Amino acid sequence: MMHPLFAADPQIWPWIVGGVGLVLFLILLFIFFSFVQLWIQCKLTGAKIGFLDMIRMKLCKVDYAMIVRQNIALVQAGVRVSTQEMEAHYLSKGNVQKVGNAVIAAHKAAMDLPWRVAAAIDLAGRDVYEAVKRSVDPKVIDCPDPNKGRGTLDGVCRNGIQLRARARVTVRTNLQRLVGGATEETIIARVGEGIVQAIGSADHHTDVLAKPDMISKAVLAKALDSQTAFEIVSIDVAEIDVGENIGAILQANQAKADLQVAQANAEKRRALAVAQEQEMRAKVEENRAQVVLAEAEVPRALAQAFREGHLGVMDYYQMRNVQADTQMRNAIAGSGTPGNEERRP
Repeated sequence: MMHPLFAADPQIWPWIVGGVGLVLFLILLFIFFSFVQLWIQCKLTGAKIGFLDMIRMKLCKVDYAMIVRQNIALVQAGVRVSTQEMEAHYLSKGNVQKVGNAVIAAHKAAMDLPWRVAAAIDLAGRDVYEAVKRSVDPKVIDCPDPNKGRGTLDGVCRNGIQLRARARVTVRTNLQRLVGGATEETIIARVGEGIVQAIGSADHHTDVLAKPDMISKAVLAKALDSQTAFEIVSIDVAEIDVGENIGAILQANQAKADLQVAQANAEKRRALAVAQEQEMRAKVEENRAQVVLAEAEVPRALAQAFREGHLGVMDYYQMRNVQADTQMRNAIAGSGTPGNEERRP
């Protein structure tokens, strides 16, 4: 059954068809004028991007204008990159412009940097354009980093003299090891370790002062840039000063420690000697007490001898004369006074 509007006026069909055609024409005209400028640029520059490619990128919510202009720049620089690769990097939240500029800069510098490698570096979070710049224009790194609080690297030669050095390391980016390679901090740490080791291996500090390049040669021979994102171009000793006599300080500290140990041992021996002296005095007093006890038994023995008749009066007087003679001899010899023998404490 026909619609009442169409049944009432059959001549409306041409107007409807004409209106729909006009709308389609305007849509096509809008699309044409939206892409025609970019399409003309592609044709003039040799970039193989058509209307359908632009429409597809538009439907996929891709910044087609930026993709087309970047592709044109790559083509003009002599680099061929497919539109699908650029779209994939854009949809992966990558920076297409920075990657494109990096590839162009590397190509102009006669460096091999494929699009996929540059895109991988960008997705890894590294600044690929800055990396290419550092590969073409090497970067100078201070060792040690003055922002870390220390201004010099301190090493001690075998003669005990401290040397304070500061170096400048020239590095350039190694694009093949940029993804997964160590950063500048690793380079600074390795170079610092190498400088300290080179100073420590010197027999005399004057040898290092006379030939500072021996430090650079020793450090460069260790291949410190392995597994890093950089390649060391040169290591230059910018400054080297003489510090303290660490050997003398250590010897003085060791002498103080030895003195304290010797004093402790001497005090230990003195305390032991005092204890032994006190013990010997106690034994002397004990022996004197036994002598006194023995002397106390002498009168009793004499009385017993008198009672039993074993000792006569003349024998007693003779013994007294002997004792008096002995006391007199001791007095003359100066070992005591008669009747008052010397007693030592």
